[in-house]
Amino acid sequence: MSTANQNFDIYELGDFRINRLGYGGMQLTGKGVWGDAPDRANAIKVLRKAVASGVNFIDTADSYGPHTNETLIADALHPYPSELLIATKAGFDRTGPNQWRVNGDPNHIRESIEGSLKRLKKEVIDLWQLHRIDPRFPVEETLGPVADAVKAGKIRYVGLSEVDVEQIRRAQQTIPIVSVQNLYNLGNRQWENVLDFTVQEGMAFIPWYPLASGPDKLKSKISAIAEKHSATIAQIALAWLLRRSDNILLIPGTSSVTHLEENMASADIQLSGDDFAALS
Repeated sequence: MSTANQNFDIYELGDFRINRLGYGGMQLTGKGVWGDAPDRANAIKVLRKAVASGVNFIDTADSYGPHTNETLIADALHPYPSELLIATKAGFDRTGPNQWRVNGDPNHIRESIEGSLKRLKKEVIDLWQLHRIDPRFPVEETLGPVADAVKAGKIRYVGLSEVDVEQIRRAQQTIPIVSVQNLYNLGNRQWENVLDFTVQEGMAFIPWYPLASGPDKLKSKISAIAEKHSATIAQIALAWLLRRSDNILLIPGTSSVTHLEENMASADIQLSGDDFAALS
């Protein structure tokens, strides 16, 4: 697939002009998001292909592997193109495959920031995101080391993940928030009010699990629309998100170059008003 005629929408996040169709690195790990990519050479190929195809926004986390995903990204892409924004996250402890324990201890957050800088081979983290708010610690305490890192020039921008509006407002009292990463897709819209709030506040909204195509009641509609556009159901799910709001940044992940090319082609799909209404 040639990317020369792809029409990427642009979102401006601070100094970065981001192609709204990015890439999420979580699938480039072992089973249960544990351990390194089973085929590391292929994983590096996928990352390099993503950037060559126009991706300039890559999402990862220190908990993916843990740590292996950040190292993989550095091995594949460092030295980084100046326009490439790499977003990482912290706030989980990993004890095994599919095991995730929230940890908002300020000491853990401080260590995570330093670890991400080293593994990513960066002097500044472009976008650091709190993976989850830990109810054991006031968010002001959790974000204290983050605010310190911003002041020290180690973090440029800060985001949150899986938060409600009240939590965003409270975090904003400690540090400026530029993005929110919540579960959101064609079939799961529980965070609709958060998406609307990010629009109001001028923040980016980054849906995780964006490829879900919705409940059974949508299958006939989405299949018909996909057929009309000569597209896959996954491509229509991504195209719907791109049309839903201009502040949505997509991070579909894959370990396949072919699937990556399919995802990237979603940027070329222009849903009509009727298509969008039928799915909405």
